[in-house]
Amino acid sequence: MDSLALGADLEPEPVVDEHSTVTLFVNGEEATLTVDHRATVLETLRESFGLTGAKKGCDHGQCGACTVLVEGRRVNSCLLLTVTQDGATVTTVEGLADGESLHPVQRAFVERDALQCGFCTPGQICSAVGMLREAADGHPSHVTEPDDATGPVPLDAAEIRERMSGNLCRCGAYPRIVEAIEDVIE
Repeated sequence: MDSLALGADLEPEPVVDEHSTVTLFVNGEEATLTVDHRATVLETLRESFGLTGAKKGCDHGQCGACTVLVEGRRVNSCLLLTVTQDGATVTTVEGLADGESLHPVQRAFVERDALQCGFCTPGQICSAVGMLREAADGHPSHVTEPDDATGPVPLDAAEIRERMSGNLCRCGAYPRIVEAIEDVIE
């Protein structure tokens, strides 16, 4: 029997488009682009926008090197698919400064020398900015005292360490990172 005759009754498989067009507002600029459905926000920021502050560390959401702000909330951009963020506002470490004037958290990291190799620093800074907002909005953490959960959460060193625990620093700059964040809240 002819092998072509066996498949003659089969319809061709439909072609599935694996790309979508999305609009993102990245660091205050609107951009519409076509992305692969599998592309993460981290990959899109680095490859399509040339924003290399956020780093691919573990690629599993465990190290925090890829932390950026989406709608003001800190996220691990290596775990977030770009197609799910159509219309979202994304802020990277490059977008925190106001022109030549550093964001207060960026300035505190420099003044406190809260970095060593710098690989984790952009994620640490974005996480700190998001964490400060979460605390101001009254979001509790594991160490928040129950009485503090009704309004802005006071940030002491223990509270800061708990809230920043998702961001790893291989060089061990943790004491200076906590000090830099404390400088911003004082």
